[in-house]
This record gives sequence, structure tokens and C-alpha cells, in this order.
Amino acid sequence: MLRPYAVVPAILFLAIAGCATLIDTDQARICRTVIPALNPAGSVLTLGRQTPAEDHRGLRIVYRAEPPGEPSRTRFIACRFAESGGRPELTGVATERGPLGEAAFLYLKRFYLGSPEALLEDPGAPEAADVPAVPHAVAYALQQVVGGLPQAAVYGLLAAAYSLIYGLVGRIVFGFGEIAALGGYGALLGVTLAVQLGARDPLAGLAVAAALSIYAASLYGMVSGRLVVAPLVAGPGLPILIATTGLMMALSEFQRLTQGNDLRWAPPVMNAPVPLLRSGDFVTTFTPIALLVTVVSFAAGAALLVVMRRTRFGRAWRAFADDPGAAALFGVDSRRIFLATFALSSALAGLAGFVITAYWGGVGFGYGLTLGLKALVAAIIGGIGSVGGGLAGGVVIGLAEALWSATMPLESRDIAIYALLSITLGLRPGGLFGWRDLLPRRV
Repeated sequence: MLRPYAVVPAILFLAIAGCATLIDTDQARICRTVIPALNPAGSVLTLGRQTPAEDHRGLRIVYRAEPPGEPSRTRFIACRFAESGGRPELTGVATERGPLGEAAFLYLKRFYLGSPEALLEDPGAPEAADVPAVPHAVAYALQQVVGGLPQAAVYGLLAAAYSLIYGLVGRIVFGFGEIAALGGYGALLGVTLAVQLGARDPLAGLAVAAALSIYAASLYGMVSGRLVVAPLVAGPGLPILIATTGLMMALSEFQRLTQGNDLRWAPPVMNAPVPLLRSGDFVTTFTPIALLVTVVSFAAGAALLVVMRRTRFGRAWRAFADDPGAAALFGVDSRRIFLATFALSSALAGLAGFVITAYWGGVGFGYGLTLGLKALVAAIIGGIGSVGGGLAGGVVIGLAEALWSATMPLESRDIAIYALLSITLGLRPGGLFGWRDLLPRRV
């Protein structure tokens, strides 16, 4: 039976969702690119209010059009969409003159939408005329860094989760990648609730998504840690590896059976590009959602470091990690500190799952294994057992992947990452920021 502290947050999250209507930004972009095709060439277009359809299968855009030599007038366009492989597919267009004819609509989709001309004429595209001009190498490098930060945030959060457990009990606990996937499904549920109940502010829907992802992941982590991992901590490390591998496989299969084999997609929000720098035709951009998830993730990492250094929990964690017997003599409850650590680690994994769903838009059961392995590599490179080292290792891996993807063949990226792990262990077995030897703490 769930206690009140486990039920009340869920009720509050559902109530908040009712306060939160989201505009699918991919639908909005496609619909905007149709507008220039419906007006004479050279028309000045000014976008106005955008409102979603009641069934969230389309939207309506009000705009002002001023054709050359003619007075401006207010017009609107209504677009209908259907999902195709998780992505919006335009199925109908209507204006104040009525629905677009079948022949005109087919010609529009086949020969205009998706063409470079349509993308360039998007009236809602970011203007890059006022951003600073820099050399091409600078603009390109900054674009890779900006693009790699969300991935680095995911790896950092998961690496910190591994380090929290290993630093406390000296055991590697598998499964945080699958817990992140569970958090991603929780975030998807939160966004879906916000959309279905009517959300006027994307931030409200994202807040619900983050809360549900963290709640689901931490609850699962506490239950699995209490029932499976805690009884095995006092023994050798192999039973924990076997048990947590079984948990990882069971959770992954449960997600596959309940959610299906295909990726599940959330409606994209706050992903309109904003220009930063330009170099000729190349424009360095970022999206608000990328900035948001990066800031939230790094803020969570900074808060974690403060908690570990300044709070009673942090002092108890360090005491137990240094000497469990002496910590018990001074009143540290080993069961409570382990469960709290497991809940905190799972919450970090849940937050990583929220970042995946909010930024990339899709989540699937197969994400867990790859994420877990990469995060474990990040934790080892940073210094497994060191929470700050795990966060730093995630940043190193994320930016290294972005750099390799921008300059080298993509298919060899994972080989390079694992080679980086081998080099790091050869030069410094304890990781970049951890202990010089292989042990998490000295006796």
C-alpha cells in the first residue's frame, strides 16, 4: 500500500496538468511554410495568433498579408495533420476562402513543402541579420558545442547516479539506463495529459512531465533498491551484478510489452531555432527547449554537489562511504542512507529521461541499454565513486561525441568513445577526478 507522500504528489501533478494548450512546433513550422505559397510573390507577411485545433490534430494561424501595391488584410490558414511514424503529416489546408482543392493540395505537398525554397520563405524563420558575424570555424564549433550540451547533460546525470551508489557501497548497480527510459515514458505521459486536458503554457506541460518522470523513476528505484539490492549489499559484488542485470532486462521487457517496439513521440515544444552567430549563409542557432533542459540539468548537478557537501544527508553519505562501521556507531542508519541514495540516483535517471523526451521528442524501450553503457563509461572516466567526477565525465563524453560526429565518420563514434575509456584507464585507473587506485575509497 502506497503511503500518502507517494500518492499526494501524483494527484497534485494531475491537477497542475489541468492548468497547463500546447502548440506542436513541427506542425506550426509546416503550416507556416504553406502561407507564402497562398499569397502573391513579394507579399509582406506578419504572423499573428496561433491556436491549436480542439482535437490537437492541427492548428490555425492568423496573419496579415500585404501584397505589392495593395493594402494589407487579415487572413488565416488552418492545417490538419495525421501522425506518420510519430511525425506530423499534412492532410488538409483551409483558408478564409474554404478548403484547398485536392489537385492544389497534392501539388503543394509534392513539389513545394520540404523544398529549400519553402524553408527559406518560412515567415516564422529566425532572422540572422542582427547577430554577430564570426569566422566559419567559430560558428561551426559553437554549433557543435550547443548541440552536444543536452547529450552531455543526460550522460552527466546518469553517471552521477552510478557514482552515488558505487561511492557509497563499492558496487556497480546496473539498470539506470532503463530507469531513464521509464522516466522518459513518465514525461511522455505528463505531456500527453497536459495536451489532452488543455495547456496554455508549454512550461506548465514540461513541469508536469518533469515531475512525473522524476516521481516514477524514484519510486521504482526505491522499491527495487529495497527489495532486491539492499539484501545483497553486504555480500560479494557478483550477486548484485546478476540481480541488477535481471532487473534491467525485466524493466526493458516490461516497457516493450506495454509500450510497443516503436518509439513513442511527444509533441515538440519550444523548438523554434534562435540565431546566435552567423558566418555567411551558416547560422549558429539554439532552441529554447535545448537551453531549458541544459540549464535544468546542470542546475540539478550543481544542487546535487551542494547537497553532498552541505547537508546532513551528504555528511552521512560521506561518513558511510569512508567507514560504514564507524558511521553506524555515530548514528548513521545504513538502511535509510542506502534507500535515500537509491531514490536520489533514480531521480537523477528520471530527470535524464525527461531531458530525452523533452529535447529529442521520442522515447523507446531500447534506449536504456545504450544510455546505461555510455553513462557507465562517463562515470568511470570521471572517476566512479566521485559524484562531481561523474558529472564531469558525462560532459566529457557528450562533447566528445559531438566533436567526433562533426569531424569524423559517425559509424565509428562509439569505437572512439570506448577507446577513450581504455586510454583513460591506462593512464589513470581511478578516472580523471577520482582516486588514483582502483578502489572507491582507501581502507
